[in-house]
Amino acid sequence: MPTTPKTSIELALLLALATLWGASYTFIKIGVETIPPITLIAARTLIAGLILLAVLWWRGLRLPRDTATWRRFLVQACLNSAIPFTLIAWAERTVDAGLATILNSTTPIFAFLLTAAITRHEQITARKLFGVAAGMAGICLIIGMQALSGLGNDLWAQLAVVAASICYGGAVIFGKNFKGLDPMMPAAGAMICGAILLIPLSVAIDRPWTLSPSSGSLLALLGLSVFSTALAFAIYFRLIHTLGSVGTTAQAYLRVPIGVGIGVIFLGETVTSTAGIGLVCVIAGVIAMTLPGRKQKAAAAA
Repeated sequence: MPTTPKTSIELALLLALATLWGASYTFIKIGVETIPPITLIAARTLIAGLILLAVLWWRGLRLPRDTATWRRFLVQACLNSAIPFTLIAWAERTVDAGLATILNSTTPIFAFLLTAAITRHEQITARKLFGVAAGMAGICLIIGMQALSGLGNDLWAQLAVVAASICYGGAVIFGKNFKGLDPMMPAAGAMICGAILLIPLSVAIDRPWTLSPSSGSLLALLGLSVFSTALAFAIYFRLIHTLGSVGTTAQAYLRVPIGVGIGVIFLGETVTSTAGIGLVCVIAGVIAMTLPGRKQKAAAAA
C-alpha cells in the first residue's frame, strides 16, 4: 500500500532530524576540544532557547505562564537536554564520535522497553519488534563489529552515553504530555529550563570568562545550537505527535549512517565494507517502525 503525502512529509522530517542530530556528534567532538562540557551545553541550550523564543515571538505566539506547564518543561529539560547533552559532551572528551553514535543509538530500544513495561500508550506489534531488530542489526553492520573493540577502555564515558540514551527514551514518552501545544513551545521551554539549570554550574565550575575557545569550537557550538538543537527540537516535538514515541526514536537508526558519513568527511573516519548491507537493514527498520498501521490509516482517512 503506498504511503500518503502526509506520511511522506513525516518521513522526510524524520530524515532531516536524523541528519541534524547525526551532525551533533561531530559538532560536540570539535566543541569540547577547547570548551568544557558543562559550559558548551549551557551555551547550547541558551542560544537554542533564545532562537526558539524569537521564532515564537515572530509567529505571534507566547509561552504558557502556568506553573504546571513549566514543571513539565523542567522535567523535559532534564530528560532531553541538560542531563543527556552534558553526559554525551563529557563522554566525547575521550570517546570517539562514531562510538558515541552507536551507543546513543540504543535510544529506540529503551523507548520501546519503557513503552511496553510502563506507559503502554502505543500498541507493541510484531512489525515494530522487527524494526527494532533490523535497525540494531544495521547499526552493527554499518559501524562494524571492530568498533565495539573499544568497549571497556573508557567504561565510565561509554556508560554516560548509555545513560543519556535512557534519558532520551524517557523524554520521547514524556513529550506526549505536550499534545495541544505548538511544537516549538516545549522545545523553547525545555531549552530555557536547561540553560537555567546549567549556567550557574558553568559559572561555578568552569569560570567561562577565563576560557580561550578556538574558532573551530565556537563555530561548532553555533552549528550545534542553531541547527542540531533549535531546528531539530522543533521537528522532534512535531514527530512525537505524528509518528508516536517509538516511531520518532527510529531517527536514531538513521542518524548512525549519517553520523558515520559526516565523520568520514570531516574527521577522516573510515566506512566498513558491510555499510551497504547495514544501510538496507536500517531503512527497513525505520520503515517498519514508522509506517502507520491499518487502524491509524483508517483513523486518518475518517
